[in-house]
Amino acid sequence: MDEKKKVIFSGIQPSGDLTIGNYLGALKNWAALQDEYESYYCVVDLHALTVRQDSAELRARTLKNIAIYVASGLDPKKNTLFIQSHVPAHSEASWLLSCFCYMGELSRMTQFKDKSQKVGESVSSALFTYPVLMAADILLYNTDLVPVGSDQKQHIELARDLAIRFNNLYSPTFTIPEPYIGDTGARIMDLQEPDKKMSKSADNPNAYVLIMDPPDVIRRKISRAVTDDLGVVKYNESQPGISNLISILSTIAGKKPEDIEKEYDGIGYAKFKSDVAEALVEELQPLQNTVKQLLDDKPYMESIYKSGAEKASYVANKTLRKMQKKLGLIPR
Repeated sequence: MDEKKKVIFSGIQPSGDLTIGNYLGALKNWAALQDEYESYYCVVDLHALTVRQDSAELRARTLKNIAIYVASGLDPKKNTLFIQSHVPAHSEASWLLSCFCYMGELSRMTQFKDKSQKVGESVSSALFTYPVLMAADILLYNTDLVPVGSDQKQHIELARDLAIRFNNLYSPTFTIPEPYIGDTGARIMDLQEPDKKMSKSADNPNAYVLIMDPPDVIRRKISRAVTDDLGVVKYNESQPGISNLISILSTIAGKKPEDIEKEYDGIGYAKFKSDVAEALVEELQPLQNTVKQLLDDKPYMESIYKSGAEKASYVANKTLRKMQKKLGLIPR
């Protein structure tokens, strides 16, 4: 008898175009895990609403994200791919969990502190409470592992705390999730400020490479990446810009950083940057072509996210009904 596969859940916001940080740090790893785990990957469009969005752009990016998931190697037959807002159980479970979450827990979230400082008085209450929705996303599927960047570990801790609290107050309902942080490419940094994680929301367009950037743009951005005056290709803390480029090449080529160091021993930064750019172009061009083909095939795209939402709803609603019953809500 086959051992039951562990469950993985993750999602990316359609709040901006996806970067190579999303691809090398998340999507490429997700594709490598699809045979080993029962996987649920969604486009978390409800999370994107915590800041104001252009409606048409949000719809377009949501569809593009689904296409990028598939083009990155996520087989819709092996993974449940869906749009968060298509599974109403996420919103319902979020409200129920918010009744067990404390204001102090949410106020300690570093992401809220950072973002609210930028926005000021007009910060939305959703930005404060969205970690509860993230907990609902995870707990509805009895998730064992959540592939996340190290900056999201605090949110996984909250999901764990809420699951344990609910389980203790009532009876075992939720699986307690663990963060899953990949060995490689887990943190691709900003090309202009390599002490920061690469982000699609950076003000400087030279700070990131988008998955859908054309080859000439990729080459230009990599050539402008911040390095140093040492002139030596080394993977160490004192050379964050060069180390970041080594990480990018290492993840694409499947080489260890020390092997890349040896390969470029005595060779200047210009040749190294050029090779990083060409490796990226070569990696992304087939993916970009597939994304364009998928977006042109509306019926196929619709079949992916509709069947994904159907399967996700079946699983999520079972957990939601358990929650409702234990809380004393009359079944509908």
